[in-house]
Parts: sequence; C-alpha cells; structure tokens
Amino acid sequence: MQMVKKTVIILVAFWLAVIMMMPKEELYYLLERELEKKDIKISSEKISEGWFTLSIKEPSVYVKGIKVATIEEIDIFSLLFYTRASLKGLLLDSSLERFAPKEIDKAATVYSVINPLNVALSGSGIFGEAEGSVNLTEHQLRLKFSENKNLGMLSSKLKKEGEGWIYETSF
Repeated sequence: MQMVKKTVIILVAFWLAVIMMMPKEELYYLLERELEKKDIKISSEKISEGWFTLSIKEPSVYVKGIKVATIEEIDIFSLLFYTRASLKGLLLDSSLERFAPKEIDKAATVYSVINPLNVALSGSGIFGEAEGSVNLTEHQLRLKFSENKNLGMLSSKLKKEGEGWIYETSF
C-alpha cells in the first residue's frame, strides 16, 4: 500500500510540475505563428502567465491585414486533461456587423479528455445566450441560440427547434 501511495504522490507532483513549468507564453507564440500561415494576425496584446493560466489582454485580430475584431480579454486555463478558454468583450468591426453579432459579452470553449472528440461552446451577448459543440471527427459545428435577434445574416441560416434556434455547419 505504501508503494502505491508513493507512486501516486510522485505522479501528481510530476503532473503539477509539468503544468506549472509549461512554457505557456511560448505555446501562445507558436499558435500565433500557425495562424499567420492562414493570414490571421493577433497584435497589440498584453500577456501574463500564471501557474495554470495564460491571460491575454486587449488583443486585436487582423485577417489579411484588415482589422476584424478587438477583444477585452482571453483567459486560458489548462490542467492538460481539461482546458478552458474564455473570452470577454469581443467587438467585431462595424463592417462585419451585418454578417454576425457585433458584440459578444462572454464566450467559452471547453475541451476534456473525457469527451475527446467534442469541444463544448457557450456564449452570451446582444443575441442572448448560445450553447453548442464542435464535433472534431465529423467536422461539424452546432450552436443553439435562445433567441433569433441581432445575429445579422446568421439569422437566415437558423432552424427552429423546440424553444431555441439551431445553427449547423460543416468545416
């Protein structure tokens, strides 16, 4: 029994050490380099790193050199087997507001090894509440909106289902 106890303590200590010493900021810059290959650039951000978190404040998002959004804050929390990325205060450029909601107050994505083929999504903003998921094997996105308002051109692609509105697409 003592051997099992020591093994568990060593594994937990190793797991904590890996997470705390993980170069979170360098992983973020690696993500930036990968996004640049697709002409997406994130700039003007302030980055701070915690033991289990990475916080990115006031980033601006550019696609093909055109500013498309500003974000108040992005927080990423990871325990390796569970990762949550939350976004606060996304504001789309005014030229895009007819295509999608102009403001998103809060949004979150959650990935867990318990359900490795799906990523859970949630959000709220001027459009109301939304929840959904991304199926990684079938490459499908499914979002359920509580209301069909302030969604721009997205409104025409929604289907009524129960008490909500569904948006589905493949990628």
